[in-house]
Amino acid sequence: MAGTHYFVIVSSCDHPVFERFVLPKTRDTQQKDPGRDLLQFIAHSALDAIDELMWKSKEMYLKTVDNFNEWLVSGYVTPSKARFILVHDGRNDDIIKSFFQDVHDLYGKALANPLHNPHQTIRSKRFDERMDILLRRLHV
Repeated sequence: MAGTHYFVIVSSCDHPVFERFVLPKTRDTQQKDPGRDLLQFIAHSALDAIDELMWKSKEMYLKTVDNFNEWLVSGYVTPSKARFILVHDGRNDDIIKSFFQDVHDLYGKALANPLHNPHQTIRSKRFDERMDILLRRLHV
């Protein structure tokens, strides 16, 4: 899964509380940069599909919920109805499921902060550092 990724956490009130755009370290000159706006559009347009699937499935990990050209969208829903959305170009369900579970643990720790509002942007240096580590591990 060593391609471009876009990851976003959307609160239950449909506010993006965290987002990251990850480019590959070694850029192939033939590979086209999709642009941040396109990946944001793909992720946010998949919210409707995730909202439909979360009521039909008992699982938190929804697997691939949508696609757009070569981009796949994987989704994960927490018990508090926060949605994790990953736009990626490769298919490896085991790695993505593990990534989402690790993010869920980290997200739960961030929400445990009594000074944090769950519908506002996560502004924690520690959260950012740990998310970067998880995204690098996903990016390998």
